[in-house]
Amino acid sequence: MANQGRRLLDRVLAGVPLGEAPLTHAEELPGQDAREVPWPSWAAPEVVSALVERGVPAPWSHQARAAELAWSGRDVVVATGTASGKSLAYQLPVLSALVADGRATALYLSPTKALGADQIRAVEELAVPGVRAASFDGDTAMDERDWVRAHANWVFSNPDMLHRGVLPNHARWIRFFRKLAYVVVDECHAYRGVFGSHVALLLRRLRRVARRYGADPVFVLASATVAEPAASAERLVGKPCAAVVEDGSPRAGRVVALWEPPLLSELEGENGAPVRRSAGAETARILADLVVEGARSLAFVRSRVGAELTAMGARRVLAEVDPELPGRVAAYRGGYLPEERRALEKALASGDLLGVATTNALELGVDIAGLDAVVVAGFPGTLASFWQQAGRAGRSGGDSLVVFVARDDPLDTYLAHHPEAVLRRPVEATVLDPSNPYVLAPHLACAAAELPLTEECLAGFGEGAREVVDGLVADRVLRRRPNGGWYWTARERPQGQVDIRGSGGEQVVVVEGDTGRVLGTVDPAAAHWTVHEGAVYLHQGESYVVDSLDLEAGIALVRAERPDWSTTARDTKDIVVVRVEQERRFAGVRVCLGEVEVTSQVVSYLRKLPSGQVVDQVPLDLPPQVLRTRAVWYTVDESLLGSAPGGAGLAPATVPGALHAAEHAAIGLLPLFATCDRWDIGGVSTALHQDTGEATVFVHDGHPGGAGFADRGFAAVVPWLAAAREAISSCACPAGCPSCVQSPKCGNGNDPLDKAGGAAVLDVVLRAVGNPPPDAQPDRLGGSGGAAGAGSGSGGSGAGLAGEAGTAR
Repeated sequence: MANQGRRLLDRVLAGVPLGEAPLTHAEELPGQDAREVPWPSWAAPEVVSALVERGVPAPWSHQARAAELAWSGRDVVVATGTASGKSLAYQLPVLSALVADGRATALYLSPTKALGADQIRAVEELAVPGVRAASFDGDTAMDERDWVRAHANWVFSNPDMLHRGVLPNHARWIRFFRKLAYVVVDECHAYRGVFGSHVALLLRRLRRVARRYGADPVFVLASATVAEPAASAERLVGKPCAAVVEDGSPRAGRVVALWEPPLLSELEGENGAPVRRSAGAETARILADLVVEGARSLAFVRSRVGAELTAMGARRVLAEVDPELPGRVAAYRGGYLPEERRALEKALASGDLLGVATTNALELGVDIAGLDAVVVAGFPGTLASFWQQAGRAGRSGGDSLVVFVARDDPLDTYLAHHPEAVLRRPVEATVLDPSNPYVLAPHLACAAAELPLTEECLAGFGEGAREVVDGLVADRVLRRRPNGGWYWTARERPQGQVDIRGSGGEQVVVVEGDTGRVLGTVDPAAAHWTVHEGAVYLHQGESYVVDSLDLEAGIALVRAERPDWSTTARDTKDIVVVRVEQERRFAGVRVCLGEVEVTSQVVSYLRKLPSGQVVDQVPLDLPPQVLRTRAVWYTVDESLLGSAPGGAGLAPATVPGALHAAEHAAIGLLPLFATCDRWDIGGVSTALHQDTGEATVFVHDGHPGGAGFADRGFAAVVPWLAAAREAISSCACPAGCPSCVQSPKCGNGNDPLDKAGGAAVLDVVLRAVGNPPPDAQPDRLGGSGGAAGAGSGSGGSGAGLAGEAGTAR
């Protein structure tokens, strides 16, 4: 049905209560026809025959181009849209190589088990003679692992298993490594930030071990469309990669709708701020409307608990319409058993399930394209992820509906009112930094434990590798032998102590005190915030209260309980400039990039009712945490903040709240320019900083050594701060709310906070750097003020430090 997307949107809008107008923009995106090309002459006839029998009469142009490059020995990244058949681009050369040489092997890596399971099923269904595909991940039984090592010629795994199970035991994988022809890195855009930096170094370790056994595999990377795919792939694998970006696949049209839930006059949030209807509640209602219409739909929700609640909300609505419809809605998330996940995937693909509320667990690769509608509840962090999720919608011959439901968040508010930032802006480049010494050091230790390090191999780990190795020698982690090379000194291998999805520190284990059952783990930096004594901890939809946190033992003991409140930690924060690496000077404004040291201490927590009302504040006695990381910051001369011509018109007492609001808005909008989440970064603002001597706003990476996010902010400072200013002006609230300048993780309780003052600060900064916003006013128009020094931290000047936490996750 050619107008199916528009029809579904009309159905959803019909359910909107009178007086509400949540739709901010709707646009039809056209489809495109397929561009088919002949099968390459080198492709094995058995492989071509199997693909034709599975319904692939000919490859699309991008599939053939990427396969040709890989077959010729070129490392390649194919960066085309969701459901564009990227799998065939690597299946064709890999399967042909395995058919041509009975001893050849290949390795497939994916960021999630669900994606790996889906891809191995696809290969097994082709049933190409001589291909022995097998999984090797955490779900693989111990007795099956020996068979995989001895017989499999295409192993499907993930970075975690490569790190902990394969490379440390490479001597048991000699047969596999000697003839390793291809390494497939699927959904490579998922490897960003600290996790991406870990995986980049892991792939360098893989290449090093392969060379030890005489192999030099070709890397084939697949990704949703990303900016600078060749450069991103090269940073990831450590060598040049050709990029294939012209998408030859057919694509159905889509209607994309931007949706902002209304403000609720009957509720008040923190400090009396207005509150919007939650994105989860709005999504549940939209999902229910789509199910009533018979549309196969996915709703992407940011958290596991949110996915469960959205499914429950949709079922409640549907129960009032038809008692049979609630059974056709389910939740899907991590934490389910493998057989539960497979059953849900099958039910969704067959149409037995009409509506599924899911986390990003269904974002990557699982073959469920062809749905009628997708609802994205809250911006997923990157445009690449947004289009990956949106791409699940699309039926051949008819268009589909994609609804983006904005959360109460500055970035979501900005996107809901700036459709060009969603629909016409290029997606982000992947941010990762394998030279980060906090990430590089543990991987060099792991590499030395696998094979002794040499001067020659250190070059493959980057320019800073030798300095890091010298530090490891000084710490007696490595030892240099007289005959050259560095060796691991301990008996126990280091791989088990290195968490590639975190910051590398020892994890805090969350244990149910009554049963001894391990519920999960928390990064040490986040433990102070999430599992302090008295904290409410959520796990698989169940709530627990923390009885004790032992940081030395790394254990948090919890008990099952369903309190009526939630908890929010409060902290004090100080930041010291260690080194300025880059600086841009303007009239009264400086913009800097460099290394900083952030000292934070969780000092209390609030207990809040669901309405937002604070029950009480409970003091805590936790040690301070010190984070050495990277930051971008700007300083503003006192004359520009005051009532001088061209100034912000701010009275001294209102400056801390204005800077604090500008800081929150900047943190909220940085994910638009760097592939990060708000929770990956933090900030500090002060009316007079001891190192800069001026009013200063800092935004810093929340990971030791940095993850590249601050660098992206420095490079895009003008559009970044302009977007922050626009997010403030787009919000209809009178004095500040979570959609513009309030933060859910503010260590100061969003006090002091001055919305109009924050806009004025950003106005003078943008005017100084030569890009004044179109609605900027030379004089301040008023707004709420905060007392100087009311921040919960203290700078060296005593002028008041306000901050938003950044935690390594």
